[in-house]
Amino acid sequence: MATLKDQIARWNISSRRGAASPATAPATPEAPAQPHVVEAPPVPAPAPEPAKKPLAPTGIDYYGTKMKLHQKLLSRIDLNSIESLTPEQLRNELGLLLGSLIEEDSLPLNNQERTRLVTDLKNEIMGLGPLEPLLADPAISEIMVNGHQHVYVEKRGCIQLTDIRFSDDAHLMKIIDKIVSRVGRRIDESSPMADARLPDGSRVNAIIPPLALDGPTLTIRRFAVVPLQMHDLVEKNALTPAMAELLSALVRVKCNIVISGGTGSGKTTLLNILSGFIPSSERIVTIEDTAELQLQQDHVIRLETRPPNIEGKGEITMRALVKNSLRMRPDRIVLGEVRSSEVIDMLQAMNTGHDGSLTTIHANTPRDALGRLENLVGLGGISLPSKALRQLISSSVHFIVQANRLNDGSRKITSIQEITGMEGDVISTQEIFGYRRTGTNPDGSVQGTFSATGIRPKVSEKIRAYGITLSSGMFDPDAND
Repeated sequence: MATLKDQIARWNISSRRGAASPATAPATPEAPAQPHVVEAPPVPAPAPEPAKKPLAPTGIDYYGTKMKLHQKLLSRIDLNSIESLTPEQLRNELGLLLGSLIEEDSLPLNNQERTRLVTDLKNEIMGLGPLEPLLADPAISEIMVNGHQHVYVEKRGCIQLTDIRFSDDAHLMKIIDKIVSRVGRRIDESSPMADARLPDGSRVNAIIPPLALDGPTLTIRRFAVVPLQMHDLVEKNALTPAMAELLSALVRVKCNIVISGGTGSGKTTLLNILSGFIPSSERIVTIEDTAELQLQQDHVIRLETRPPNIEGKGEITMRALVKNSLRMRPDRIVLGEVRSSEVIDMLQAMNTGHDGSLTTIHANTPRDALGRLENLVGLGGISLPSKALRQLISSSVHFIVQANRLNDGSRKITSIQEITGMEGDVISTQEIFGYRRTGTNPDGSVQGTFSATGIRPKVSEKIRAYGITLSSGMFDPDAND
């Protein structure tokens, strides 16, 4: 895993390589390392440098100036002393050196421009450059970089273009490399796609040319620094208190739950919240392609898949991890998402003593989720008669929770359905709670109501046997939640 020192050294080499040209001035010899993060301004070389053109008094090329200043800053950094400084000390040292470099080049900047330039360059060295202001905004849930000139964000459920941009595609590539190298992964022409995560748990996907025709593309799915709780979803009107009460009870009595929904519908957020109701005395194993879950219990073992190396070897799939987890004495198995052949091992685990397992799946409706489970088993090369496969699904999965993202950006739990068994060759389900859209307000927000269907779930007796008492009348369709 790359350290800050390694990243700066790599960036220094690539920056020098990118800046090399016949017109480039001779490199100034570096001074001996000092006991600080940066060296003092170097003594001028014996041969005088060519005279520099004065910058125009009515504005400068900000990105060009920033790139030149960045290259000079990299040449002055003492890599050996970085690890001995705290992040705050490092920022102070960088600020001092940047101030001296600006004075040295006599850049015509006012206080606001100077502050912006220094802040941006600090972010380049210590963070993710232009992305840092976006990552600092808690209202932003998604960052989408479409090439170096177009950066979009999702804010409060709506996508909007920002004024953030990168210097060029090479600059964006350096940021992408910095992200993926932190988690021991790589991205290049031979492996032009990569999944990674940020230190705060945010999920990252990057895809570069030749697959991305318009330049490197970076997508960051952010998660709250303080994980959301069930009461937060109730306050956001994503579900009712009665629905929240039922879901928490289902987790505590070890029902197997599949959370279904489309991209960005809040499946992983809900999975995180539901996992919080697992008793702390139980041993939990989480399995993910890219680690996103933020379980709060102490006894949690986190497993993550591994992509193949440059020779195409060494890949560890989700299915291999599910098989291995069964030998780890888990009380609960939590899968970030099922999307391939691991589904058959997950169903068998749910049906053979690992009750209380949780997972998510991409599907538009609960019925579609059941169909997709069947399809995934077939894609895994498992040949089972349709009826036998549906019997396995109906006996393994107890509830399907549907999460949807509406066109106004809001997220809703639109259905909670219980799987009751088989009716002939068909898996039978019954809806306990649902959301019905009724219209649209003048401001574009969606109108709708949550309601109980009046059906009491079969699991009610099991809930009572665990000593959990549900609110009276919570399944009454006329109850006002």
